[in-house]
Amino acid sequence: MEEKKGVVKHVLLAKFKDEVSAEHVEELIKGYANLVSIIEPMKAFHWGRDVSIEGLHQGFTHVFESSFESTEGIAEYVVHPAHVQFANEFLKALDKYIVVDYKPTPVN
Repeated sequence: MEEKKGVVKHVLLAKFKDEVSAEHVEELIKGYANLVSIIEPMKAFHWGRDVSIEGLHQGFTHVFESSFESTEGIAEYVVHPAHVQFANEFLKALDKYIVVDYKPTPVN
């Protein structure tokens, strides 16, 4: 079984629905970023828009990355009431999304 301790990245690729205003997207991003101050296992949060010149984004426009100290931390985050409430609102604004959790592996 893979070790559960150690930094784990939680990455969400998102495409917002066309009818969702830029202002609402901004509000949602601020709400997402605020979770790091509410949910203890969530250690960091970063986000950005797709800027790829390759055009391989398949319609995904935003990337959200959160850092945790363990897979247990992600499990706590997923069921935390603040995350559940936020996710219910956030997911309604998305046309499509994908979530990947991974443990960064350094190249030697």
